[in-house]
Amino acid sequence: MIDHLERPSAGEPEGALVLFHGRGADERDLYPLLDALDPERRLLGVCPRGPLSLPPGGAHWYALGGIPTPDPATFWPTFETASAWLDALPVPLERTVLGGFSQGAVMSWALGLGRGATKRPAAIVALSGFMPQLEGLELDLSDLDGFPIAIGHGTLDPVISVQYGREALQRVEPTGASVLYREYSLPHTIDPGFLPELRELVQRTLAK
Repeated sequence: MIDHLERPSAGEPEGALVLFHGRGADERDLYPLLDALDPERRLLGVCPRGPLSLPPGGAHWYALGGIPTPDPATFWPTFETASAWLDALPVPLERTVLGGFSQGAVMSWALGLGRGATKRPAAIVALSGFMPQLEGLELDLSDLDGFPIAIGHGTLDPVISVQYGREALQRVEPTGASVLYREYSLPHTIDPGFLPELRELVQRTLAK
């Protein structure tokens, strides 16, 4: 399956927060965000590791195939493995927030909207990524009324242009989804100033 780090909840988990790292990082990279987004530890926190090794010690989810099309030969095996891994988590998917940075945001879009309405998480948080477009993957944008989606992107990003964040916004905004969209004057990174809003989104989404 998929190697991962878990941060247990303080009591019986009220949901789960799953964060997918970016290319070249590992399962430890976004681990500090678990407490930043869920300081009361109401949720099971999980940070998976990409199944593909990237020397010297990192990992990734798929080989670079261009933007916005991941390399199909590596993307699809990862997609299937990650799908099965998600389904095996001890918290129901409908009580699970999927989030990620860069490649991790791509995986969050794919796993969150690419498995049909019956396999939809509680919310999606996509930071500095893009909505993947490749043959065989259809992102289901139907019945998204009120569905929480957060998109954040740096306007100075030289790796994945902010235009891809804007394109994602243009696709999800007309669906009636509850969209939190932020741009910030930063390169390919996560804006610490965006975290309080993301924390509120997670808490609101998984409130009892």
